[in-house]
Order: sequence, then structure tokens, then C-alpha cells
Amino acid sequence: MELTLKHIAKSIGGTVVGDDRISITGINSLLEAKKGEMSFLARPQLRDQAMITRASALIVKEETGLYRGPQVIVSDPYLAYAKVATLFEPAIPRFPGVSERAVIEEGTRLGDNVSIYPLAYIGKESVLGKNVIVFPGVYLGDRVTVGDETIIYPNVTIMSDCAIGKHCIIHAGTVIGSDGFGFVKDGDTNVKIPQTGIVEIEDNVEIGANNTIDRAALGKTLIRKGVKTDNLVQIGHNVVVDENTIIVAQVGISGSTKIGKGVVIGGQVGLVDHIEVGDRVMIGSKSGVAQSIPAGEVVSGIPTMPHRHWLRTTGHIRRFPEYAERIKELEKKVKKLEEQLKRE
Repeated sequence: MELTLKHIAKSIGGTVVGDDRISITGINSLLEAKKGEMSFLARPQLRDQAMITRASALIVKEETGLYRGPQVIVSDPYLAYAKVATLFEPAIPRFPGVSERAVIEEGTRLGDNVSIYPLAYIGKESVLGKNVIVFPGVYLGDRVTVGDETIIYPNVTIMSDCAIGKHCIIHAGTVIGSDGFGFVKDGDTNVKIPQTGIVEIEDNVEIGANNTIDRAALGKTLIRKGVKTDNLVQIGHNVVVDENTIIVAQVGISGSTKIGKGVVIGGQVGLVDHIEVGDRVMIGSKSGVAQSIPAGEVVSGIPTMPHRHWLRTTGHIRRFPEYAERIKELEKKVKKLEEQLKRE
């Protein structure tokens, strides 16, 4: 595909400085870009790379003398890069129609232009919207609903009665609707609590590879619209994740916890059950969240505390050996003073 720089600039709301008639065939990093491709300068640390890039055009926040070719001026170069990359993104491969080697159980309804690959299984009375793509190895249980334009990648499992919205992306290996982890003690025996609820995922959600999202004990586990999860995320039963929240890899959210709107949860964070995380909270990587967090807070640590306080705390932790030596010296001085006082 080739697009003129003028067309690209218009699509991202940018202004071209230089020749806007040149053809662009793709976008790449500053160091990897070659003639015909464009690149972007989003961080001052990459200024040296902008001086030596072979890109045919550059996306920048403001015109720079570091680069002599055409420049597209935008307010946010990184966001503009994402939009340009979308223009050149390869089309998702589609199986032409419904494979004879897929299993479609009775009562299932398929929307227009669905693509169902070989070795997919779709249970009874399920409903798939238009333009849905189901890759090989996917298992959809009975009465599953999948909204228009949703893509379900290989080896995804969506258990019975769960609901997936429109324009969602479910990456390979994810399991949606497995039993929540619910047990009650009967003496020394663990008695399973039946998990009779569902998982509901709203529109425009992207779930990373190898996520596990448990069905509710009662009611539903709810992932609201615009949520994005990285790979290897565990979401427990009856959790609610509100709109446009981002959850990075290896996060574990325990049952019945509520996550607000626009929250950012860093990698390897663990959250206990039955707490609430307010809107727009940011939680630093590797944090342990043991209590609710008010809206707008930025926290880190185990247990969590205000982020700046955690940075000071970790600074002191690194100096513990030094503190230990200083305490020993002080103890020696105090002992000498005590001995002098005794002699007097």
C-alpha cells in the first residue's frame, strides 16, 4: 500500500512542512526506517536517532532542524504513530465462510459474513454477530453471545452463557467463564461453592493472551467497554472492571473487587478481594493492594502507599547496610560516654 504524505497528515490532523506529495509505504522506528517509510520523534532522548534516520518523513511535535526531510507537525507524535500504523496494518486473515471441519451445534445463529476456521466448536443456541472471526481451536460453550466485528484468536475458551460485546479482540489461549475460586470449610474439607453466574464483556475490549476471567458465583463478572488487558492477567469471580482501564501483564485481581474508570494497573500487581479502586488510580508495578484506594491516587509498594513515599522508602531500604554500620558506631560512642559518666 502507498499513501501520499498529504493523505496521511489529513487523517491524523497534522500539518506538513515540506513536500506533501511523496509516497509513504509504511511506518517504522527511527533506526529501522528506510526510504519510503516514515517515522516519529516522540521522546527527546531519541534526538540523535532523528539526525541519522533514513525515513522519508518524520512525525514531530514541533518542527526540528535535526531532520531535513518533510515533517508532519502534530500535538502528540506517539498517538499519531498509532493512527498511522493502523493505516498500514495488514488485514486480519479470514477463512472464507464456515469451515466444514468446524462443529456448529443446533440452534446457533450466525451473522452475515462470519469467518469460522476449521476445528472451532460452537455450542448450542449461541449467537455470533456479523463479521465475527473465530480461529482454529476456539471453544464456545452453549448460549454464548459474541457481538459484531469481534475477533477470537486460536485456542480461546469461552464457557457457556458468557457474553462478549462488539469490536472486541480476545487473544490466543484466554479462558473466559471458568469457575471462580470459591470454597468453604467443613472441618478439614474444602467444599466447593457452585459458580452459577456468568462473565459479561462489553464493547471495544481487548483481552491479552492467556488471560483467565472467572465466572461469578452469583450474578456476573463484568468487564466494561474500552478495557485493555495485557497477557497473563487473572480476574476473579464477581470482579467489576470499569471503562477504559488498563491492566498490565501478570496482574491478579481477587474476587468481588471493583476497579474504577480509567485506572492503570502496573505489571505483577496483586489485589485482595472485596476492595474498591477509585477512578483514575495508578498502581505501580509489583504492588500489593490490601485495602481500597480513593479516586485519583498514585500508589506503589507492598502494601501500597503514596508513590513518592514508596520511592523514599525504597531509597532507605538500599541504605540499610550503611544505617546498620552507623548504628554500631553510635552504640560504641554511647557506651564510651556511659563508662566516662560512671568514672566521674
